[in-house]
Amino acid sequence: MLRLIMKLFQPDGGDYVREITTEQEWEDCVEQSKSAPVLVLKHSTRCGISASAYNRVLRYLEEQSEAPETFLVKVVEHRPVSNRIAADTGVSHASPQMLLLHNAASVWDASHHGINGERIDEALHALN
Repeated sequence: MLRLIMKLFQPDGGDYVREITTEQEWEDCVEQSKSAPVLVLKHSTRCGISASAYNRVLRYLEEQSEAPETFLVKVVEHRPVSNRIAADTGVSHASPQMLLLHNAASVWDASHHGINGERIDEALHALN
């Protein structure tokens, strides 16, 4: 049971999510957003609401044939990266929090229960 709980709070995104652990990886993510939109999920490994949001994102990504590149930042383990994201985007920190980056800027964000597939789809369609 403890392993299941730990997996919920410290998930592995497998093929769907790439983890950002350094500021250089964050800078690379921002650069990538200049050629295609990217999603960034700021996740607390100590929060059940964050684990639920992460699982909703994974389900969304599994259902998509062409989902944007998605990145994960574990905010407790990588606090400097999380702080840098807030500073660079101008979006106040929340956890869980999802950002949609396009052309090196945050064009949409959601937090807590607002992170779901329908809202992500709406944000992506608004880019077109």
